[in-house]
Amino acid sequence: MPETKQRDLLKGLAIGVLYGGPSAEREVSLESGENAAKALAAAGHDVHRVVLDGSFTSRDALGLGIDIAFLALHGEFGEDGRIQRILEEADIPYTGSGVDASSTAFDKMLAKRAFERWSVRTPAWMCLDVVEMDRTCGATGLYLVPPVVVKPATGGSSLGVSIVRREEQVRPAINKASEYGDSILIERYIQGRELTVGILGGTPLPVAELQVPSEFYDYNAKYSDDRTRITCPADLEPEVAGKVQALALSAHRALGCRDVSRTDIILDAGGLPWVLEVNTLPGMTSHSLLPRAALAAGKSFPELCEELLCLALERALAVAGRHGA
Repeated sequence: MPETKQRDLLKGLAIGVLYGGPSAEREVSLESGENAAKALAAAGHDVHRVVLDGSFTSRDALGLGIDIAFLALHGEFGEDGRIQRILEEADIPYTGSGVDASSTAFDKMLAKRAFERWSVRTPAWMCLDVVEMDRTCGATGLYLVPPVVVKPATGGSSLGVSIVRREEQVRPAINKASEYGDSILIERYIQGRELTVGILGGTPLPVAELQVPSEFYDYNAKYSDDRTRITCPADLEPEVAGKVQALALSAHRALGCRDVSRTDIILDAGGLPWVLEVNTLPGMTSHSLLPRAALAAGKSFPELCEELLCLALERALAVAGRHGA
């Protein structure tokens, strides 16, 4: 959508930027939200900063006096469908995916099942409950054949994630993941190039490649380590880049996402891309990947924020029109 049309559509609206939240990713959310709020305010919009904890209700939402919500929440309460349900109860349009897609993407087990139903290539996996494992396996724990990736079944920003290469690393990895919940996802480790693809308005953005100083794109590499290198567009043959983008779009659709997502993908030595997971509210920090991919596609950060709001507003207007409002 042209920039002038976006500005006209949003003119006079009170935009609430919702960020913070109670999750382990609160600090990232605070940075994402502040970046978005500053960009929208600088573009001349009426911005209301709304820093949340976990006690927010639909009554609270109604009291904000906003016309539309820009979601910059990450992790629990932001990406699990809870804030989306609250805003729907308050009849406030919001950016990003709806309740069902958000909750499915947030739960990696549900997401994996959706990928399999839609034939989206993803590493072999299993899910286990730590309490049940301890009851049935005792102190010896679970026998696994490395290499595998152990991660919490919910959450993001690579918190609690480990690559297990030796048998003695299994139990420490499970203990680390269990700090973020009792449900653990274990998947086959795929060696290869770390890629990510943003989807904006149903269209894939340029592929980004990550070169990181650690074993994988972990929390520090994402948000604080200046040695992380991001190449966007990635140095890929056009045919390979197209396959990677198509797979990301398939993952986006398999989960029922809308407007925006970011899919993490591994490109193995044979040139096959594998979906790891989908983020329904990608970061908007200075280190974040979605804004970089949008910029590579010719869209500035304020334009990106405006487009997300316009997609949500157009959807709300279409629904109102169908109901004769």
